[in-house]
This record gives sequence, C-alpha cells and structure tokens, in this order.
Amino acid sequence: MKEITKLIVFVFFISASLFGQIKKINFTEYDLDNGLHVILHQDDSTPIVAITITYHVGSKNEDPQRTGFAHFFEHLMFEGSKYVKRGEFDKINQSAGGINNAYTTNDITHYYQVYPSNQLKLGLWLESERLLHLNIDSIGVETQRKVVKEERSQRYDNQPYGGLLEETFKRAYKVHPYKWRPIGSAQYIDQATLNEFMEFHSKYYVPNNGCLSIAGDIDITQTKKWIEEYFSDIPKGEEVKQPEIIEPPLNGEIRDTVYDNIQLPLALQAYRIPEQGSLDYYALDMLSSVLASGQSSRFYKELVDKQQKAVSTGSFLFGLEDPGLFIVYGICNLNVPIDELELLIQNELDKVKNGLIDEKEFEKLQNQTESAFVNSNSTMEGIAGSLANYYTHYGNADLINTEINRYMDVTREDLMRVAKKYLNTDNRVVLHYLPKSAKK
Repeated sequence: MKEITKLIVFVFFISASLFGQIKKINFTEYDLDNGLHVILHQDDSTPIVAITITYHVGSKNEDPQRTGFAHFFEHLMFEGSKYVKRGEFDKINQSAGGINNAYTTNDITHYYQVYPSNQLKLGLWLESERLLHLNIDSIGVETQRKVVKEERSQRYDNQPYGGLLEETFKRAYKVHPYKWRPIGSAQYIDQATLNEFMEFHSKYYVPNNGCLSIAGDIDITQTKKWIEEYFSDIPKGEEVKQPEIIEPPLNGEIRDTVYDNIQLPLALQAYRIPEQGSLDYYALDMLSSVLASGQSSRFYKELVDKQQKAVSTGSFLFGLEDPGLFIVYGICNLNVPIDELELLIQNELDKVKNGLIDEKEFEKLQNQTESAFVNSNSTMEGIAGSLANYYTHYGNADLINTEINRYMDVTREDLMRVAKKYLNTDNRVVLHYLPKSAKK
C-alpha cells in the first residue's frame, strides 16, 4: 500500500511538473502617458495578488563618490510619505494581511507587496503614494543612515567571508561602476547631504523609469481603472540614460591575497563573461550547474566527498546588464593548503574544457534547468517579478514564456566551447582569502 501511495504521489508530481512546463503565462501590458510601464497577469487559482514595481536604477547608476545610494533608497522608500506617517507603511501592509520587501542589484531596485486579492486597491495606493509623495527629510535620512551602516557592519564587515565579493569585484573591474557593490560605502552615505538624496530620487524614481507588474486574482478592467486613478497624475521625469562604460579586457591574470577574520582559507576564481541574455550566457549558466549545483555536482563529488579537500564549494554567475562574472570557489578542509585546493579546482575546470560531459549528465542538467525555470514562476510574486525583470532588462516581458528555449538549445558542445573561451588564466581574478593569523 505504501508503494502504491508513493507511485500515485510520484505520478502526480510528474504530471504537475509537465503542466507547469507547458502552461503559458498570459499578460497584458501598456504604458501610461507619464511613461510608467504596466504589466498585468490574471490568475484566479488562489485569492492572492502580488504588486511589484521595478526601477531601472542600481549601484551602477551611482556617483563613484556616493556609492550605496540605490540601496539607501531601498530602505528610505519605507520611511513614509505625505499621507502615510513615518513607520506606518509596514503596519498598514501587515494589518491588511500583506507582506512586503525590496532588493537592490547592480542594475535595478525592486519592491514588492503580496496581499489577499481584496486588498489590491490599498496596495496600489501605497505604492503610488511613496512614488509621488515620498518623505525625504533629515529625520528619515538620519534614521536610514544608521540602519544601512549597521547592515553593512553585520552582513559584510563582521561576517566571515562577508567582504569576499567586494574584494573580487573591485579587482575584476577598473572603470565600470560594477567595481563597487550595491551595499556601497558607509563613508559616502555619511558624507551625502539631504539635497543629494533628493536629487537622486527625483532623477531615478520617476514613472518613466519604472515598471509596475501585478499578478494574481485580479480583474483586469478594474485594475486598469485603479492604476489610472493612482498613477496617471504622477509627473513624468527626465529621460534616464544608463551608463555606457566599456570595461577593457583584463589582459592577464590578477592574483591577490586578502586576510580576514576567518578560520578556513578560501580559494576563488572569477572570470569575465558576457552580459545576461547573450547566447554564451545561457551555456555558462548551465555549466555553472554542472560544476556546483547540489551534492551530485562535480565539485562536491570530487573535492568534498571523494578527496575531502574542501568543506564547501560553489559556482555561480553574476549575470548583469553589462558583462558580468563567473565565480568558482572552495573552502579548504582543515590543514589543506590553499594552493592544493586551487589546483584541484583547476583540474575540474580543465575537465569541462577538454571533454564533453556525458549524455546522462547532460540530460540531468537539462531537467534541473527546466525545473528551476518553472519553479521560479510558481508563485504570483515570482511571476510578477519575472515579468518586470524581463521587461526592464530586455524590453521583452514574453521571455517569461520563451527564455527556457534558449537554455534548451544549449548543447554539450556549447558547454565545452564556452569553458574554453572564458575560463582562461588571462581572463580571471584569483583570490586567496586567508585568516589574519596567516599574515606574516
């Protein structure tokens, strides 16, 4: 009986997965006169609605002497507005059964609210209110200065390996604003004036630099009316132009050592890769999964399980609007020399450069990729966010339905080709992250 039950569950899971894979996500999109792009997806399967707004501003839009502004506004946008008292945004949201949050990347800032669907109008009003009437005053600014500096201290400065990416990016880029991370500099946040924050807001937090994406149990006609009511009168801003800075090639390996408050050494390699959406990007993304996605990955099986030279390994892409990074790393097991672990990591990279992965491993990779793609759009928040991101980054929201084809078109030969093309010593930064006690 238990085996029959397991079989039924398994068949149901497979059927649900296949349904998820072929189900098209329909949506309506249009622009308001002030330039705000609107995307609406109706799904009445659950009484939930997700409201997202994505602004095309991230750390790459900042002044090099005022880094951290985009992340700072991620916090400041919850401070209050003309008609929402200070600290009341979260309370109103939660009282209506909602949740909310935001995140900042190198390229965008994304805000979301998720509500019972009967609270859609409230959520739209709140989102429009902080776009039109955000409080930018000395009290809010000083409050968030402290919050942002504390976040940096806890998550980066005083966290083991917390400064790793900051150290990597500032060596991988010399002229492009990707050379600093979205958390920015506490020093520059301290130095910034109230007027500078106001100017940053008026430049980037405007309708024509945003995408409002809503998914869930909505009535399209009624939702359009509410959007018109709350957003159409918000003034259009000046055209926002994205930076057009081309980072020159590395033209040789950059190798360095960083000492930090850690116990176990970490070896890292960061390779320059093309921008997200390019054909090679998809092959590199799948190659990263081959190397370090789960305990069946090559890094884990060889370095952690078999040889026990590492306690942790990883491989991931920073897919960005401009050329990004392909990063691999390993944390040494006790008493394992870091040079030895670096060599073992290199051996695994050489394997994918010099030979095709076998058919069975490739089939597993395709299944993993397809499953991850479907799961990323399994919630209303995920769908709304994906639609907004595809529009903002690519100008094509329908990639939510078609981008998986770009992954499925990747061949075994493509994996080996991009490994040979990009994972080379003259195209990388190598960091040895060592305990301070190892410094002579």
